[in-house]
Amino acid sequence: MRQYFGRKLLVYGLTFFVAVTINWMVPRFMPGDPVSSMVARAGVSNPGAVETMRTYYTNLFGFDQPLWKQYANFWAALFQGDFGISIWVFPTPVSEVIMGAVPYTLGLMIPSVLLSWVVGNWAGAFAARRRLLDNTVLPVGYVLTAMPYMWLAVLLAWGLGVVAGVFPVAGGYSFSLQPSLSVEFVADLLHHWVLPFLSLFLVALGGWAIGMRNMIIYELESDYSNYLSALGAPQRLIRRYAFRNAVLPQITGLALQLGVLVAGALVTEIVFSYPGLGSLILKAIQNQDFFLLQGTFMFIVLGVLIANFIIDIVYVVVDPRTRAGMAGAQA
Repeated sequence: MRQYFGRKLLVYGLTFFVAVTINWMVPRFMPGDPVSSMVARAGVSNPGAVETMRTYYTNLFGFDQPLWKQYANFWAALFQGDFGISIWVFPTPVSEVIMGAVPYTLGLMIPSVLLSWVVGNWAGAFAARRRLLDNTVLPVGYVLTAMPYMWLAVLLAWGLGVVAGVFPVAGGYSFSLQPSLSVEFVADLLHHWVLPFLSLFLVALGGWAIGMRNMIIYELESDYSNYLSALGAPQRLIRRYAFRNAVLPQITGLALQLGVLVAGALVTEIVFSYPGLGSLILKAIQNQDFFLLQGTFMFIVLGVLIANFIIDIVYVVVDPRTRAGMAGAQA
């Protein structure tokens, strides 16, 4: 098992290195000059002052150095936990800006991913055993899983926000409130959270329900199910074995779909102006903030890799065949 996880860590380490390198390169090959944007926002008209500011910011951010040295300095600062200074909200450190948005993204992502996976698998398993429920879950699941996150978010904002007026359509909380642990603020926070959560939950729910429904049907028609049925085993026992075998590909699917779900969450945050990492990425692109963009992407890459590693551990725990295979390889 130690050798298995050692290989996994090596693969994840190489993936992190390549992803962070690409993440560093992309902003620097984007059109535009962030220093010019900062000088323009300052509104200085004196040519001498403009040139002085340009020189100062260029030296401060290290843009006067060769690219290879900028890349080396980036890794040296990264190992020290320094993500740089944000160009958009200068002179605030990038880490401070990101940490202000992370709780909103995690509070949106974790419940939507876990609940959609649990409820989707439960609904798909029941649909596979009842024709009436199957005729309902399957079409609804296909419709939901075919919906783009952004389109469903716009529909929810228009239907439940603009027309019905039940939920707010923008922001993480009302501007009239200050963040605190008061009941009023928490209730307002949840009120703004509902629509972004629903847009992520519903799209993912359809895919998990369809996948589990198909896997359960396959398992119930397999040789071991027919053999147990011929022996007179109770249907409840057969369905239990079928569910255990069917849920394993769903765990693998969760790892494979995690990147898609994260991308959907970022797009959803932009639609609802939700103050998470998605909104930060949009602001960073609009303001050509290299450091905020690469810091945000790096945090997302690291989060996805950690989540995938945890799913790998869970898969080993729940699948005895994997443990037996590792034991046989060590022997």
